[in-house]
Amino acid sequence: MTENNLKTKNLINFGPSGRAVAQPLDTQLLENFFEHLTMERYANVQYFAIYLWFQERDLNGFASYFLNESMGEMDHARRFADYLIARGQKVQLKELDAPIQEWESIEDLISFSFNMEADLTSSLQQLYSISERLSDTRSNVFLDPIVEAQTKSEDEFANILGKVKFAANQPSAILLIDSDLNKK
Repeated sequence: MTENNLKTKNLINFGPSGRAVAQPLDTQLLENFFEHLTMERYANVQYFAIYLWFQERDLNGFASYFLNESMGEMDHARRFADYLIARGQKVQLKELDAPIQEWESIEDLISFSFNMEADLTSSLQQLYSISERLSDTRSNVFLDPIVEAQTKSEDEFANILGKVKFAANQPSAILLIDSDLNKK
C-alpha cells in the first residue's frame, strides 16, 4: 500500500456498526432519532390495535384506514432504521408499551390518534431543528419529505376527528364516515 493510500484510509470515519461514514451523527441527534424510531414503532402497534377494535365492530372503513396507517408507520420506522444504518449506526430498538385496546367512544379513539400524530410531528420538528443547528444537511434532506407527509397525515386526522365530533355518536352518521373511509 502506498503512503498516499494509507493517509486516505486513516482519514475515513467509521460508525458504531463498522460502516464508513462521511459525517458522524451527533450524540444528541442520534438519541432523538432513536426516540423518534420508537414513536414510529409504537404508532404502528397502536394503529394495528385500533384496526382490530374497528374490525371487531364491523366498521370496515375505519378498520381499513387504521390498517393502512399501521403499515405506513412500520414503513416510516423502517426508513428511519435504514437511514441510521446508512449513517453507520447500530439501530437500538427500545421496548414498547402495550397498545390501548379499549375505548369509550370513536371520538376518544380518533382524538387519541390525532394527538399521537401531533406528537410525531413535534418529534420530527425537533429532529429537524437539531440537525439544522448542527449543520447536518444529510439529516435535513432525509427529513424534508417526511415532515411534509407527516403534516398531511396530521391534517387528515384533524378532518376525520371533525367529522366524528360532528356525528356526535349517531350510528347513521358514523356509518357514513365509515363508508367514506372504505372508499379511500
